[in-house]
Amino acid sequence: MEKFVYFTTPIWRGEKKEFLKSLNKLSDEYIKKARKRNKDLIKQTKDFGITHNSDALLADNNFRDFHNYIGQKCWEFLDWSGFDMSKYKTFLEQSWVQEFAKNGGGHHGAHIHWNTHVNAFYFLKCGENTSYPLFHDPRAGARTTKLYQQENVGMTPATEVIHIKPNPGDLIIFPGYLEHEFTVDNGKQPFRFIHVCMTAVLKGMAKQ
Repeated sequence: MEKFVYFTTPIWRGEKKEFLKSLNKLSDEYIKKARKRNKDLIKQTKDFGITHNSDALLADNNFRDFHNYIGQKCWEFLDWSGFDMSKYKTFLEQSWVQEFAKNGGGHHGAHIHWNTHVNAFYFLKCGENTSYPLFHDPRAGARTTKLYQQENVGMTPATEVIHIKPNPGDLIIFPGYLEHEFTVDNGKQPFRFIHVCMTAVLKGMAKQ
């Protein structure tokens, strides 16, 4: 029998260490402010189980080169995926930096971001002992009819969840419909990343 695999979900992974030093330095102040907002919670929990989220980064011109690069890569992702990008205007709708609690327990449950077409993670601080992203099979029909999977066969069309262990300077780009989460961090190493969301709008409806 001929074998075909259709309706696959693309994920891009690349390395862009040029931004690493400057973005970590720029992010320090944002994380400092986020931790200040969470000071009561930090005191109550001893900085355990918290995700420190920054204010929006898009208006900060210090991040402009980074956002321009990410925006271009996200556009290329959509174009490569087969969408007619001549009909669309793209916008970075959200960008923020997150750092997990120093003493561990930081995590994100499975979720998507509404009305976004591409998501991107840029990892600033991570390592072998930190949290990492999980991606879930986005096919609703496949998930509701799952059978028991074979053991010790690696990745197959039956695989339900995959993970990617990032390194500092790694960029991961994936479709907005792809449900994702972050595993519980153990607090042994700092874990920090920037999350960016892009939206595509028909040019006749695009913002002015």
